[in-house]
Amino acid sequence: MLRDRPVALSGQQSLTTTHLLRSTHDAVLLGIGTVLADDPQLTVRFVKGRNPMAVIVDSRLRFPLDARLLGNTKRRVLIATTEAASFERIKRLEKLGANVVVLPSTPCGHVNLEALLYSLRQSGIESVMVEGGGRIISQFLRAQIVDRMVVTIAPQILGGVHAVELLSSDLGCASLRHPQYAKVGADLLAWGAVTWTEQRMPVVHSNPAALALRQTHESAHQGKSSALF
Repeated sequence: MLRDRPVALSGQQSLTTTHLLRSTHDAVLLGIGTVLADDPQLTVRFVKGRNPMAVIVDSRLRFPLDARLLGNTKRRVLIATTEAASFERIKRLEKLGANVVVLPSTPCGHVNLEALLYSLRQSGIESVMVEGGGRIISQFLRAQIVDRMVVTIAPQILGGVHAVELLSSDLGCASLRHPQYAKVGADLLAWGAVTWTEQRMPVVHSNPAALALRQTHESAHQGKSSALF
């Protein structure tokens, strides 16, 4: 993003790879900031494959009523929000075809991501691709609920943009375990399983859904989330 205008950094081959990754996940997740800035479609267009469910994290329900995501009746759109959302706006979005789910919020007022993943798992979603933007990717990393990560490095210098926010001094850093690399057009891709130098201490949740998610997440192969940036 440059002066409120989207800027294409990755090349066409990297974009094709992104569409391939979309096609292999049950759902693709974005934060509301990316929706407001880019008005994306989140469809699979450059490879053959199914369109994943679109999941939008929107704690205050700012989702535009004329967003392109609502223009495709053949794919599901889920908007995760909190109790701060307007009941009237929930009904308007539902009439336009969106499925709005009200979830517990964090002390900062954000959607509780663990409760969101639990809700998705209960509805049959087993893999989620967190495509952007940087803030929502940072929140997933901070919560240590990312299994794999794909990083695209483009040979362009924009400046002033943080792909990932500062995580937390007590969490150490996230790193790729046994990373692999590939040159895709002019870009460089790195991917691998995510590990942390310090593990987050277990949290005792008063919310049964959040507690159940933590138990689900700690069980092998019960659900996967991937981050792409």
